Amino acid sequence: MTGVLVLAATPIGDVADASPAMVAALVEADVIAAEDTRRLRDLCRRLGVETTARVVSYFDGNEASRVGVLMDALRAGERVVVATDAGMPSVSDPGFRVVQAAIAEGIRVTAVPGPSAVLTALAVSGLPTDRFCFEGFVSRKAGERSRALAALAREERTMVFFEAPHRLADFLADARDALGEERPAAVCRELTKTYEEVVRGTLAELAQWATGEVRGEITVVVAGATGPAGSVEDAVAEVLARVEAGERFKSAVAEVASASGLAKNELYEAALAARKEPR
Repeated sequence: MTGVLVLAATPIGDVADASPAMVAALVEADVIAAEDTRRLRDLCRRLGVETTARVVSYFDGNEASRVGVLMDALRAGERVVVATDAGMPSVSDPGFRVVQAAIAEGIRVTAVPGPSAVLTALAVSGLPTDRFCFEGFVSRKAGERSRALAALAREERTMVFFEAPHRLADFLADARDALGEERPAAVCRELTKTYEEVVRGTLAELAQWATGEVRGEITVVVAGATGPAGSVEDAVAEVLARVEAGERFKSAVAEVASASGLAKNELYEAALAARKEPR
């Protein structure tokens, strides 16, 4: 008789958000795969939970090698609970690999739903919630990050991102350049914690705000594109005309991109290529 794999959502900040079902999952577990064993034990202490489960570390660095251990426990009929530092396992956190392995062997996979930084930020952002997409963490590398954001310039759904506080200013500056200075957005910091803060504004305003010191867990919500984007060819022609009239190239690109709804990076590259073409 095989066991069951349980994905247990843990509080994203306020420990009072822990559900009775999550507490029961920890108590009833035979094995708990914890992203950080010290944080798990601290969570149990704050909840007044005592568990006899074997606690094993299960984080990004050892996730692949730990799957075999967890699968052996499941094959032996044990109840394995995956608990990350905050939120739902497998959503930008460890869990996906063991879920895949369990499903492949026909082992039951279930979840204890609970707090979610994605949905909480979306709900308080003030941006449309009827259609959204979760983009998680974009690349730490500037070039790859800019390209990833540029690819989302015409995404019509509200977008949700995770970002580290020390990279927030760079992320928002790149988002401003790729998605437009006037694109509405919200930076959600320390959700459900004592110093929770939601800062709303345009990407240009938020990029300026983030140049100061920002700390804590960060979730960024950005509005989707609205209305049809203008023709790239027409926009390039307008940029070139402005430049011939004496306007600075970068300034012309920024103005035309904002007016046309095109991504500034996309228009910049297209206009730059057009300038180099022989006439």
